[in-house]
Order: sequence, then C-alpha cells, then structure tokens
Amino acid sequence: MMDTAPAPKLAPKLALVTGASRGLGFAMAERLGASGWHVLAVARTTGALEELDDAIQAKGGACTIAPLDITDEGAMGHLAQQILARWGKLDLWVHAAIQAAPLAPAAHTDPKELDRSTACNIRATAQLIPLLTPLLLAAKGAAMLFDDPRAGEKFFGVYGATKSAQIALARSWQAESAKTGPRVLIETPAPMPTATRARFFPGEDRAALTPPGQEADRLLALI
Repeated sequence: MMDTAPAPKLAPKLALVTGASRGLGFAMAERLGASGWHVLAVARTTGALEELDDAIQAKGGACTIAPLDITDEGAMGHLAQQILARWGKLDLWVHAAIQAAPLAPAAHTDPKELDRSTACNIRATAQLIPLLTPLLLAAKGAAMLFDDPRAGEKFFGVYGATKSAQIALARSWQAESAKTGPRVLIETPAPMPTATRARFFPGEDRAALTPPGQEADRLLALI
C-alpha cells in the first residue's frame, strides 16, 4: 500500500549575516530570505534591520533581527548560545560588518579611529570565528568573508591595515579547516554604490558600479 502522507517539511537553513543593515550585507540577507533561508540579521541600527525584515517578509521569507554590536563580546557570546539553543547549528555565516575609518595620511592616524577599526575588523572577527565554528560544523556549513584590494593604497592606512589583518586571520582559518570544515570562502566583491564607498570616493559615477543585489546573487551562487 502506497503511503500518501505528505513528506515532513524540512526546517529552513539558517544564515547569520553580520553587518546586515545596509550595502552588501543587506542585499545578501534579503536574497537569502527570498530563497527560503531563515536569516538571523545582526547590526547596530534597529530601524535598518526592521526595513530588512519587511523586505524579506514581503518576498515570503523569514527573518530574526538582532540589534547588536559585534564588538560587544558578551552580546556575541550570548548570541552564539541562543543559536545553539534554538537551532542547534548554523548553515551559513556571512560576515559583512566593517568599520571603515575616514581616509587620512598614515602620518595623521587618529588613535580613536584605529581603536574602533581594530575592535570591529580584527578583534570581533577573531572572537566570532571560535564562537561560530562549532555551529557551522554541526551543519557542515560555510562562512563567507570579503577581501578588499585597496589595502595598502594611500590614505587607506587604518582601514587597510585592519581589513588586511582580518583577511589574514580568515585565510589561516580557511587553510586550517580545509579538510575538517567548515568551508571558508574569501571573496572580493565588485565595486558597488554603497554608503561606505561614497565616503571613500565622493563624486564617483555610481551608475557604473554593480548594484548590491546583483553582486549578492553572484556571491551566493558560490556557496
């Protein structure tokens, strides 16, 4: 006798997007939500996260917003515990959070900007990797981080130094986990008309840049 009972509905895959309030992070979260993933969106700006939630729900997706600062070690530890308790695993981590210090000559480095950039770009990433690795391993999941070729260019000293350190850390993680997992992808996005880029390159012809949604589609195809 044929079993006509419906197949059990599979739980959606879980994606954590840090830096989800704007730019590429927003676009990646929106695309993931529209594709059936449950998105856990982290950023400091509540209003922007609510806009993301609305955009995902409008496309039939589901989102949990978490207005948190990734440099808050206690908050990130609690977040990892909550992911474990509620979902038990993490299928994807998209790390789009970045502190982009204003352009300045290296001889005029602002110590406060250096501290903020170090806290976000290096220290927070270094904390999140060990927190999230067990959750990613539980799902045989993947992490995606973003390189930036501008490191080392003039006036990009603070941003470039801290971004380069972040990617150096990510490349070590990638090499160490090549056989054991999780899968670590380090990609260089195309130039996009984001608010951060507008601060770096005021007056640039933004029409020639790649829309974040289009770039998100390209990057997600790599996962």
